[in-house]
Amino acid sequence: MAAARIEARRSATPGVTIATPRAYEVFGALCFAGRRARAFAGRRARAFAGLAELSGAAPGDRVLDVDCGTGCLTRAVAARIGPDAAVTGVDASPPVLAHAHGRKKRPGSAPCVYREGIAESLDFPDASFDTVVTSLMLHHLPQELRPAALREMRRVLRPGGRLLVVEFRPSKGWIGRRLVHGGLAHAMAHNRVDLLETLVGDAGFELSGRGDVRPWLTCVQGRRTRWRQGTRAARVRGWRTRSGTPAQPAPGGWSPRRR
Repeated sequence: MAAARIEARRSATPGVTIATPRAYEVFGALCFAGRRARAFAGRRARAFAGLAELSGAAPGDRVLDVDCGTGCLTRAVAARIGPDAAVTGVDASPPVLAHAHGRKKRPGSAPCVYREGIAESLDFPDASFDTVVTSLMLHHLPQELRPAALREMRRVLRPGGRLLVVEFRPSKGWIGRRLVHGGLAHAMAHNRVDLLETLVGDAGFELSGRGDVRPWLTCVQGRRTRWRQGTRAARVRGWRTRSGTPAQPAPGGWSPRRR
């Protein structure tokens, strides 16, 4: 999809950033529309409302959306947590931030502030946020930078703070494959979502949930523990034990998965 071109802003990050936010929104519309294009708006809104709920963000929280893009999840979280909270969106693309800033929020939402920045070097003090979310971002980073980005998310979370990582699931249908390979081929076509739990666990998070949100999203939930040392095997053992209790369904087609 030529209109949805993307660019690497080498001066700031070797990751890929969105150069044309309106074209990116069109691509997102196609992804969520499925067979009925008219259903796009409601379907996308339900999906992101579900993601906001899965984040665990609560009224009064300080929330960070890393690589917020056009602000869909930023605004959904802001609507969930109310006017006494605060949401900050960070992205490396000034055109995307300008687009996000111009979008309207629902009445009663938390204030949203948008700042330029990169995931692998967040310009915030330690323990600045109660919740960190990131959606459809990690596949835009080179594999070697993804652990650093997740460690930065852990650093800016307070002890006990919550993490939600959202990524695209590779589509099995021919329409989905055509959209992915035609629009964001090198970034999404071979996206290893099966490695998300390993990446999150190795960054020092306690894994607390995982599942899918229709149509093509997958999520991993984590929590910043009050310790940093310990092997990944120990973290994964605890994760398996807790996963014996199914997660509660959320709006947007949340489908919990267990080992």
